[in-house]
Amino acid sequence: MADDQSPRKRPPSGADLGWTAIGYLIAGIGVWGGVGWLVDRWLGIPMGLGVMVGMLVGGAGAIYMIVKRLGT
Repeated sequence: MADDQSPRKRPPSGADLGWTAIGYLIAGIGVWGGVGWLVDRWLGIPMGLGVMVGMLVGGAGAIYMIVKRLGT
C-alpha cells in the first residue's frame, strides 16, 4: 500500500543499551551458576566449586555477548 502507517523504529538510547548489558550479565551469571549448582549436586562436589566455575563461565559468556552484539 502506498500509505504504509507502520511505526518507525528509533535507534536504541544509551540507557536501553545499558539495561541490555546488565540483563545479559545477570542472566549469564544466574543461568550458568545454576548449571554449576546442578553439577555440584550431581557429582557431590564440596565447597560449591561448580557454582564458582559456572558463574565465571556465565560472566565471561555475557561479556562476550555484550561486546559482540552491542559493541561498535
